[in-house]
Amino acid sequence: MATEEVNKPPSLPSYPQLIINAIEALNDKNGSNKTSISKYIESKYGDLPAGHTTLLSLHLNRMKEAGDLIFWKNNYMKAGPNAPPRRGRGRPPKPKVPLPPGAILSPARPRGRPPKDPPNAPPRSPKPKMASGTGKPRGRPRKMARPEGGIGGSSPTMMAAMVRPRGRPPKVKASALTEVSVEN
Repeated sequence: MATEEVNKPPSLPSYPQLIINAIEALNDKNGSNKTSISKYIESKYGDLPAGHTTLLSLHLNRMKEAGDLIFWKNNYMKAGPNAPPRRGRGRPPKPKVPLPPGAILSPARPRGRPPKDPPNAPPRSPKPKMASGTGKPRGRPRKMARPEGGIGGSSPTMMAAMVRPRGRPPKVKASALTEVSVEN
């Protein structure tokens, strides 16, 4: 009863047909944007439903997903032979170089970590160690044990006097600093 009056008048064609007619009438080489399509439809068919902009966006997206329209540089154009190719998002893949005739492909390595050897498998020969060119072993050197006699065979009391305590040294007091005059 009142649903036909609310939705749209019977003289108005379907939205996909309105959109196709608008794009053909505007006949722009780069396609038509949503605003120009909407203005054309409003000027041609004055009596439009209340949610015209929402309906237009919905049908444009549906037609774009179905492949009836191509959306390129914020413009809609009809799908056809002169339309630019449709590209996905992101960087396009590199072109594959064809192999020369007679080339043999090696089997592809499987992805991931290789499986462990079964326990009853024959033992593998260990890899020979490569000698480094410098002659030094890799990594941090081993900590050397302190000699019993200390440095130069001095006594432990001498050793304690020479070793500095850990941490920041204490401040030197001003009274400890005295001026010494040098006379000729």
